[in-house]
Amino acid sequence: MTTNIQQLEQLLEYTFHDRTLLVQALTHPSYLNEAGGNNGGDYQRLEFLGDAVLGLLLAEMLYIRYPDWDEGALSQLRSRLAGQDVLADRARMLGIGNYFLLGRGEEHTAGREKDSILADVMESLIAALYQDGGLQTARTFVVRLFEKLVGDPEMIALGRDSKSELQEYLSSNDYPAPEYRLMEQSGPPHDRTFVFQLLVGDKAVGFGQGKSKKIAQQAAAAKALDKLQSVAGHPL
Repeated sequence: MTTNIQQLEQLLEYTFHDRTLLVQALTHPSYLNEAGGNNGGDYQRLEFLGDAVLGLLLAEMLYIRYPDWDEGALSQLRSRLAGQDVLADRARMLGIGNYFLLGRGEEHTAGREKDSILADVMESLIAALYQDGGLQTARTFVVRLFEKLVGDPEMIALGRDSKSELQEYLSSNDYPAPEYRLMEQSGPPHDRTFVFQLLVGDKAVGFGQGKSKKIAQQAAAAKALDKLQSVAGHPL
C-alpha cells in the first residue's frame, strides 16, 4: 500500500503529512463492511466536505474568469462542472480508479469504473487535500483539473454528451428524433445567452440555457433525459 500511496501522491502532485487522510479518501464503505469495521474510516464524510470545497473553488474560478456573467449563468456552469460525469471524467484522466479500496462485491461489479464511485472519491480527495494542506493546496489541485474546462465550457460535453445519450434513448424506445428550437437569445454580441426548447414529437420535454447554442442544447438534452428516465412506463 505504501508504494501505491507514493504513486498516487505523484499523480496529485502533493505529499501528505497525514497519509491516513489519503487512505480514508480512497476507502469505499464496502471495504470496511467486509473487513468488519465501521463507516468512520470510509470516504463518505470526506466526500461531504469535498463537495463544499469544490463548489467554493469552482465558484471562485468562474467569478474571476467571467466578470460579466450573472449569477444564473455562473451557477449553471458551476453545477455542470461539479456533475458526476465530469468528476468521473477527471478521475479517469488521473487514473484514480487504480487506487480504490473496494469490497469484493464492488470489485466484481466493476466498481473501479463506476461514475458514482469515481466522482465520490474525487470529492473526498479534494477534502483530504484541504484538511492536510489547507485551502491553497486544494485550490492548486482543482485549478489544475478544471482550468481548461472553465476556459472553454463547450469542452464539458466530453464528460457527457447528453444529446447523443438522448438520441439513443429515444431511438431505443421508438420515439421520434428530438427537435431543438431556439426560443430566445439575448445580450451583446460578445456575451450572448441562448435558450432552447427541446421537443419530442409535439411535446416539450426540456429547456436549456447557455452562453453558446451548443451548451444550451446540451443542457436541454440533459434535463429531458433525466425527466424521461425518471418516469416509468411510457413517459410520452
